[in-house]
Amino acid sequence: MRIDQTCRKTAALTLVEISVVIVAIMIVLIVVLLPALSRPRERSSRISCLNCLKQVGLAAQVFAADNEEKFPWRVSTKAGGSLEYLNVPNSAFRHFLAISNELSTPKVLLCPEDKERTTAIDWRIGNQNIIYFVGLNASETNVNSILSGDRNLMTNGVPVGTGLVELTTKLTAAWTARIHKNAGNVLLGDGHVDALSNNRLQEQLIDSGVATNRLLIP
Repeated sequence: MRIDQTCRKTAALTLVEISVVIVAIMIVLIVVLLPALSRPRERSSRISCLNCLKQVGLAAQVFAADNEEKFPWRVSTKAGGSLEYLNVPNSAFRHFLAISNELSTPKVLLCPEDKERTTAIDWRIGNQNIIYFVGLNASETNVNSILSGDRNLMTNGVPVGTGLVELTTKLTAAWTARIHKNAGNVLLGDGHVDALSNNRLQEQLIDSGVATNRLLIP
């Protein structure tokens, strides 16, 4: 009996079709794995930022120990402080210059996640080399007062800009997504550093014991 050979033909993928399938698989793998691969890098940057902020806190405490328990913005420039720049809007960097002798390098003033600022190679710095705000109401005797923290803040849904910001408990403070993805770090008066969510940031403002927290944003 003769068998019809046309029934024995099987379909086969062409080289082009195989290439398309391979590319599609690679795209799926990239979409699935990329977020997982980026998370360790984000955690590393966050830890680095926390460590830098701890160094800022230690430097401020060393300065205060040598100046009657006062942070730089409570000490005259004639005595090595930055009091005269207390109410100058664009002078955040001046207050960090006052503790430069206690800091090993200006690189600690910038987080790797802040892509809008540049790392300084020496102490000829400006606001463009700093990520951290200055808490002008901070006191070493008030351990919960806000001494410094990340600049990616917003109030009532509006990002803050460079200059003086006054945070009251009536304002809703939160973090923007531009640095730590809706999170941030805060340095307290006793040198302790906390990584805070939006809810914890609002709670910290209340726990600070200060009715109005005056922050100088770089």
